[in-house]
Amino acid sequence: MSDERTTPGGAERGSGPGNGPADGGPEPEPIRFFGTCWLHHDRGYALRRIAVAAGSLVLTLAGAIVLRFAFQGLAIGEVGPLVTVLVIAGFAVCSALAFRRTWDGFVRRPDPSSASAADRSAQSLLLIGFLGSLLAYFCRSLIEAPGEKLHRAEYAAARSRHARRRTARTGNPAAKRAKNGQNAKSPEEKRK
Repeated sequence: MSDERTTPGGAERGSGPGNGPADGGPEPEPIRFFGTCWLHHDRGYALRRIAVAAGSLVLTLAGAIVLRFAFQGLAIGEVGPLVTVLVIAGFAVCSALAFRRTWDGFVRRPDPSSASAADRSAQSLLLIGFLGSLLAYFCRSLIEAPGEKLHRAEYAAARSRHARRRTARTGNPAAKRAKNGQNAKSPEEKRK
């Protein structure tokens, strides 16, 4: 029988010490394609990183082939060099923006106060630059699981907050008073 359980959302979690559920502490947040194996680099972590890197690279190449067909369509339609240059520049700019946005998402959480209408309108530009997002996944998976550094820092901060709260309220206050000799009476004796 394995010591792993799944949460209602389907995320895997361990029950070992320091892993969250056994001591009532915070649970690690699962990462897409990795679950919570990023925490201890177990359960096929290396293979998952290889699969994510290879998958994102293959999808990038497939997307580039599709864009090549689109550019051939522009050439067949004889739209002119200006339109072709504008389309290529548009895809290049959108891919660069998508790469930057995806890469930043691996390093820090987006500010909820900056989620304005401009960010929502930029989503179409980022969708056009899908090659940039795929390349960001590829590059990041060569270093770590995409978003692992962010999740690890947040998890460590949550564990330290939990430890501080837990040590601040350990022990029985009544026993501490009895130990100091101030009040050695039990709660039943106090009521009489």
